[in-house]
Parts: sequence; C-alpha cells; structure tokens
Amino acid sequence: MSAYQRLSWLHGKIAAGCYPNSSHMIERFGISQRQAQRDFDSLKKDFSAPLKYSSARRGYYYTEKFEMPIQNEELEADYIDIATDVEKNIRDSSDEIQLRIPYGVQLRIHDKLAVMDLRRFIVGKEPKTKDVYNCEFYNVDNFLGILFTTDADITVIKPEWLRDKVVEAAQKILKNNKSE
Repeated sequence: MSAYQRLSWLHGKIAAGCYPNSSHMIERFGISQRQAQRDFDSLKKDFSAPLKYSSARRGYYYTEKFEMPIQNEELEADYIDIATDVEKNIRDSSDEIQLRIPYGVQLRIHDKLAVMDLRRFIVGKEPKTKDVYNCEFYNVDNFLGILFTTDADITVIKPEWLRDKVVEAAQKILKNNKSE
C-alpha cells in the first residue's frame, strides 16, 4: 500500500472523528512505529493539515475542517481500479490465501541502481543512515525471487525470520549446484 493510500485512510478516520493513533496505523498496515509517526507528520507538514493529538482520546483530530488535496480524481480512480484488478488476479491465481497486510523488511542496499529496481517496495529510508531502507511486500516467495535476481549487495537487516529464510534458500541453491 502506498504512502498516499495510507494518508487517505488516515484522513478519512480523522475526519470521521475516530481519533486514530500510531497503533491503529501499525495494526491496519503492518508498518513500523516510526513509519506510522512519519505518516502523521507528513499529513501535518506536507498537506498542512490542522492536526492535533488528544491525550484524553489517545488519538489525532483536526482542529478545523480539512480536505485532502487530490491531484486528479479520475486518474486516481483508474489507478485504484487497475491495481485492484491486478491484485485480485494475483490472489485468484495463488494456491494459498493470505491477508493483504504487507510484510515489513529493513534492507541495506549499497547500489543506487538496486534502489531504483526495488523502489516499488521501498516505503522510506531510515534517518541518519546512508543505505538502509524500509520496504513492504505481500508475497514472501516473489520478494525473495526479486532479491536473488537483483545483481547487487543487499542485506536483510530485519526481520530475522526473513534473513534466515534468505540464508536457507541460498544454502539450498549452493548445495544443489555444487560440481560433482
């Protein structure tokens, strides 16, 4: 899910008086605490939303009426329709059913071309780092395939279970392709 879609969801919840907070964002989108807070900050800074936090309600609210700017509603609607169709086809062709909540991963990517190759997964860059990126993906096997085919030095920093899966898959490939 793109940052704009998360912000649109967030705006809808705030406008409806639901007082969302970082925990709601983490639960809904499977993102990190830091990314959730960046989304709130982005809503306030990038969109000039009159956003305030209520300690009593433990969530955010608008201090005055606010509407999210939409650049082109027709294009946005067309994009959402196309993306929904693609996701539905992927889901229908899959043998397993999985929740449409993205997995989060932190990668160290040294190569700028690899960053460009992986940009559809990158949701943010870790502050104060040179080459650490936060990514989201939906299908573990497809994501691993992309990592293996990317001709660059990429390190899975976290989660540990994904790093273990990468190592296990690499060891299996090496074992199966040893010269006899």
